[in-house]
Amino acid sequence: MSLQTQFDAVAPFRGTGAVLITGASRGIGKAIALRLAKEGARIAIAAKTTEPHPKLEGTIYETAKEIEALGGKALPLQVDIRFEDQIMAAVEETVKTFGGIDILVNNASAISLTPTEQTDPKRYDLMHDINVRGTFFMSKACIPHLKKSANPHILNLSPPLDLNPKWFAPHLAYTMSKYGMSMVVNGLAEELRQLHIAVNALWPKTTIATAAVQNLLGGDFMVQRSRTPEIVAEAAYYILRRPSSSCTGNFFIDEEVLKEEGITDLSQYAVNPSESLMPDLFIG
Repeated sequence: MSLQTQFDAVAPFRGTGAVLITGASRGIGKAIALRLAKEGARIAIAAKTTEPHPKLEGTIYETAKEIEALGGKALPLQVDIRFEDQIMAAVEETVKTFGGIDILVNNASAISLTPTEQTDPKRYDLMHDINVRGTFFMSKACIPHLKKSANPHILNLSPPLDLNPKWFAPHLAYTMSKYGMSMVVNGLAEELRQLHIAVNALWPKTTIATAAVQNLLGGDFMVQRSRTPEIVAEAAYYILRRPSSSCTGNFFIDEEVLKEEGITDLSQYAVNPSESLMPDLFIG
C-alpha cells in the first residue's frame, strides 16, 4: 500500500474539493457538517438562517465558527433552495472557494404533519418546493462538478420507499414530498451509475431530537425519547467514505449502517437513556 493510499484510508475527506450540505445551520445537517469537518472535509453550509431565532437554534455563521474551531474550513452561504438562482450562486461560490464539489448532502426539508383537509396550499407548496424541487435542482447543479471528483456522492436525508398506505394516510402531503426526495435517489442512482456518482438515501430508525421535534412534533416529551443528530452524522460518515462506484441506489437506516461497521452500543446517542425510544414516522 502506497503512502498516499494509506493517507486516503485514514483521512478519506481530507483534501476534497468540498462537501455542500443544505440545511446545515442546525440539527442533522449541522451534525453531519461537524462530523465530516473532523475528518478534514471543507464544508459549504447552505441554509437560510443568518440571524438567531428564539425557536430555531443556530445560524450558518455559528456553524461555520464551530467547524473552524475543529480546525476545518467552512463557507457559510445564505441559500433558499426554492430558487434556482440562489442554488447556482451557492454552487459557483463553493467551487470558486474550494476548487470543486465532491459530496452533496440534501438535508434541507420542510414538514407539516397535517391530514389532507387541514393542509393549506402554502404549506403544501413549501414542502414540495424544498423537499422535492430544491433537492432535484441542487443535485442537477452539482452533477457537472461531481463528475470531476474521484469519489463523488449525493446523499439525501429521505426514507425508504414503501407504498403501504399507512405511511400516507396520516400526513399525505408530507409523505409525498419526502418520497419525492427518495424518488430522486432511485432515479439518479441509475442515471449516474455509469459516471460512478453514488446516490443514496439515509434515514433514522428512531426519532431524532431536532427543532422540528421540539417545536412541532411533541416537544420535550418526544425529545426525551429521541436520539441525537450525531447518530445520523456518524452513519453518513461511513456511507460517504465508501467507493462511489459500488455503493449507490441504497436506502440506508442509520442504526443498520453503524452495526455493519461493528458499532452496536448506541446508548451514547440517546437523549435520555432511561426512556424508551420512539420509532421514526416511516419506520416500524
